[in-house]
Amino acid sequence: MGVVRLGPLLGIPDVLRDLGADPAEVLGSAGIDAELLADPENLIEFAAVGRFLRLCVERTRCPHFGLLAGQKSGLPALGLIGFLAQHSPSVGAALRALVRHFPLHDRGAQVTLTVEGNLATVGYLIQEPGVEATDQIYDGCMAITLNVLRALCGAGWRPAEVLLPHRRPSDPGPFLRLFQAPVRFDAEQAALVFPATWLERPVPAADPGLHRVLEEQVQALEAQSPGDLINHVQNLLRAALPAGQHSLERVAELMSMHRRTLSRRLQSRGTTFQTLVEEVRFGVARQFLQDTDLPLSQVAATLGYSDVTAFTRAFRRWSGTSPGQWRRTRPARHASRNA
Repeated sequence: MGVVRLGPLLGIPDVLRDLGADPAEVLGSAGIDAELLADPENLIEFAAVGRFLRLCVERTRCPHFGLLAGQKSGLPALGLIGFLAQHSPSVGAALRALVRHFPLHDRGAQVTLTVEGNLATVGYLIQEPGVEATDQIYDGCMAITLNVLRALCGAGWRPAEVLLPHRRPSDPGPFLRLFQAPVRFDAEQAALVFPATWLERPVPAADPGLHRVLEEQVQALEAQSPGDLINHVQNLLRAALPAGQHSLERVAELMSMHRRTLSRRLQSRGTTFQTLVEEVRFGVARQFLQDTDLPLSQVAATLGYSDVTAFTRAFRRWSGTSPGQWRRTRPARHASRNA
């Protein structure tokens, strides 16, 4: 079960009050002890975050609540790994540190960084299955990512494009005003796209000595709580699928081990690499079918299938029905987006 630090949620009570709702009532209805918010290092189940945000939208009748909540958060809310990023030598090093150490902050999702040609993409991928209000989570995380990049690059930084994996809202104005960039809804991932040249920029006021100390502290924490192998493989697969880089050889390389070693370790835990690929594909397929209007051909391509027929055959094997039928019988999982 995924958990996340409470740091990025600490600004939500202020947003609730600004919109006329009682934070204590909403927290209680979500089953969250209000005293937990006294310490940003406290942990909460990832599923509870989705439940909480769904109730926030219902109580305030604000369909872009997650976007407002995310604007209250930034690098300081990420705790130790945010501090490490702040003192990294370059923007690229800072983002790679966040990607590498993100499980110390959030075990229900993953941050990704990819570079293709002259464009870089920073994304956020929910790993936890069955989470409510995924649109609100993605919106909030992209607002946080915007603040993170402005802290690293300067207050005037803006993305070239914003990607959000949910349906277009009836009023996209709040998104356009915040990001000051084109926003593409029904996208394959939640991400900010920007010129890759930013990755080489030095981080202002970074302290190399402090960076070394922080890196040692992060590594010590990771040694105390080693990640689960299966969860790690699933996270890598979820990030690699859209780029078609989900082979056993590629994932083993990312984990700095031989493919036979990875296969052997997975077998010792009662599973196989191909089983995990199928599980991740099924989870990603359900998310796209329920939260977006992406055509089946695009969903199939994102999952690495050659055509819709191959995807449909696989989906029927997983669920007992076709993807089109599954989509028609599932209500949208996000929270009152067009209310």
